[in-house]
Amino acid sequence: MKTARHSAPHSARTYRIMWGAALALAVVAALAYPVVGALLGGTADAARTAAVAAAGGSQVNTSAATASGTPTPSGSPTPTASPTPRSGAFARTLRASPSATPPPSSTTAVSAGRIGPGTTYEGDATVYEAEDGNGACSFGPSDDMMIVAMNETDYETSRACGATVLVRAANGNSVTVRVTNVCPLPCAPGQLDLSQEAFAELADPMLGRIPVTWSLLSPGTSDTISIRYKDGSSQWWCGIQAIDHRNPVAKLEVDAGDGWRALPRTGYNYFLSENGSGCGGDIRITDIYGERLTVSALPVRADVVQPTGVQFAQH
Repeated sequence: MKTARHSAPHSARTYRIMWGAALALAVVAALAYPVVGALLGGTADAARTAAVAAAGGSQVNTSAATASGTPTPSGSPTPTASPTPRSGAFARTLRASPSATPPPSSTTAVSAGRIGPGTTYEGDATVYEAEDGNGACSFGPSDDMMIVAMNETDYETSRACGATVLVRAANGNSVTVRVTNVCPLPCAPGQLDLSQEAFAELADPMLGRIPVTWSLLSPGTSDTISIRYKDGSSQWWCGIQAIDHRNPVAKLEVDAGDGWRALPRTGYNYFLSENGSGCGGDIRITDIYGERLTVSALPVRADVVQPTGVQFAQH
C-alpha cells in the first residue's frame, strides 16, 4: 500500500513534465516557422529572379498572381541581363543609334518624265508645214527649221519643249531636231511630226509617214539660257519662260521671300505665278539631270528676252 501511494504522485509528475516539454516544443516550432519560411521563400524568389533575368523576360510577382489570378509585372530586365537583344524596343533602339552611319544620299536627282536620257524610242515620223517655226512651246519664230512637234503624250504638258532629239530612219539617214510644238491626238505615243525640212533629211516628204527610232541628246551649244516674262506680267501676276536651255527643264522655282516656290507649268511652256509670288525675284531652274541653276533677280519686262549667262552641263 505504501509503495502504491508513492507511485501515483511520481507518475503524475512525469506526465506533467512530458506535457510541458511537448508544449514548449510546439511554441518554439510555431515561432520558428515564419523565419524558416521567409528564409526558404527568399531563396526561392532569388532563384526565380535569376532564372527570369537569364531568360530575358520580366519578373513576375507570384504572390500577387495567386491573389488576383493575373500576373503582375514587377520589373523588366536591364540590357546587362540580356546581352544579345533579339527583338523588341531595345533592339530597335540599337538599330536607331545615332552612332550608326546613314546610307549615302545622291546630290542630284534625275527627273526625266516620259523622255529620258539613254533610251531609244520607236514610232512613226510624219510631216507638217511648220511655217515660221513657232508652235505650242511659245519660243517664237525660228530661222532654224530643223524642228519637230512632239506627240501630245510625250509632250507632257510642255515638259518636252526645247529637247533636242536625234531621229533615225530605217534607210540609215538621220536628223537632229528641237521640240518646239505639240502634235495633238490622234498622234500616238512615240510619234514625231517633223517639219518638211527635217523630214526631207530622212526621206521624200511625199511618203508622208515612215517608221523611225529616236533618242534624247544633250547637245553642244554656245548659247546661254535666257528668261522671258510673258506679256501682261507684273509684280501681281507673271508667267516665266526659260529659252535656249541645253537640256529639258524639269522645274522652275522663284524666291517667294519665305523660301523657294515651284511654279506650275502650262501647256504653252510658261511657269505661272498667279498671285505674283516671286515675280521679279531670283529664279531657280532645274534640268532633267538634276542640275540646278540660280538666276539673280531680273526686272519684270514683259515679252523681253533677258540673258542669264548660265547654261546646263552637257551629258
